[in-house]
Amino acid sequence: MKKVVVLGAGLVGKAMAIDLAKTFDVTSVDINEEALKFVAQHGIKTQQVDFTNLSQLTQTLEPFDLVVGAVPGFMGLQTVRTVIEAGKNIADISFFPEDPFQLDDLAKKNNVTVVTDCGVAPGMGNIILGYHNRRMKITDYECLVGGLPVVREWPYEYKAVFSPIDVIEEYIRPARYVQQGAVIIKEALSDPELIHFDGVGTLESWNSDGLRSLIKTMPNIPNMIEKTLRYPGCIEYLRVLRESGFFSYEAVDIKGVKVRPIDVTAKLLFPKWKLKPGEEEFTVMRIRMTGEENGKTKTYEYNLLDRTDNATSTLSMARTTGYTCTAALHLIADGKFTRKGICPPEYLGEQEEHFNFVVNYLKTRNVNYRVTES
Repeated sequence: MKKVVVLGAGLVGKAMAIDLAKTFDVTSVDINEEALKFVAQHGIKTQQVDFTNLSQLTQTLEPFDLVVGAVPGFMGLQTVRTVIEAGKNIADISFFPEDPFQLDDLAKKNNVTVVTDCGVAPGMGNIILGYHNRRMKITDYECLVGGLPVVREWPYEYKAVFSPIDVIEEYIRPARYVQQGAVIIKEALSDPELIHFDGVGTLESWNSDGLRSLIKTMPNIPNMIEKTLRYPGCIEYLRVLRESGFFSYEAVDIKGVKVRPIDVTAKLLFPKWKLKPGEEEFTVMRIRMTGEENGKTKTYEYNLLDRTDNATSTLSMARTTGYTCTAALHLIADGKFTRKGICPPEYLGEQEEHFNFVVNYLKTRNVNYRVTES
């Protein structure tokens, strides 16, 4: 039985550890003792480790065959670099803001496979696009995605599954999309649109920087955009906070103490964004691709509406994000995906065998993508 270490025991990390424990010898690692106690209740081994202590992290990795990365984005790059230097294959969902391809040469030198951004979006959206890009000439790609609480609660009508600072990054990082072959950069939260989704109602979409690796790996597609979904009205609160400086990383002096506003904001918002016990949420995603296939214009649409699994108390965003990553890890572990270097999920979707494996893996866990074509 292969040994797998899951770095991070947060809401998504623990879901991945529990899922992988069905097949592998799994150890969950985190600095948070309370998070580890929850995972341990499921019979999973745990270790308390400070990821910022790189020598300690390197020593922790030594006995394991495979690694899953589920750390906050701000420590993602260095964590993945340490894993590569340790010579371990990794599937990662830390969504760090830096360009992962800066680690490509190092990963190839160490003969390591690194599947980055392997969540729902980025992640499954990339896998779907990678599959169809090999089989048709795509002209337009659009991905709309969001994770939201079922109950809309004032003032933010939002709850976070990921690290608060990682969520805030979506609101401040410039959004890139591709139009007529040119990369367009706009501020996050721009170009809001109201869009109806069956089973949910009307949601508000806005520009976010979700294309990530696709801008580099899919230069043949002239029009690509990813937008985040929230309940209508949420965007105005966020813009006010951003423009007032509450999301700033630049330290300010408060009575002789240097403080980063974003740290204070994250600390204040986390209790309001935290899901209460028993509170349900859902993930909604719509992907549309149009292009030429076998000489005809074709549009594929993938729709996902996934809800909290009450039987296991597993959150939808943890399921849709985490199980895509654990599916990828299975492909690496079984020797089916062997490409070395930095491998964004679109590489994973290129081969039909890999694409079908991920789709079916998710389906057996009741994460179902409904596909229509016209």
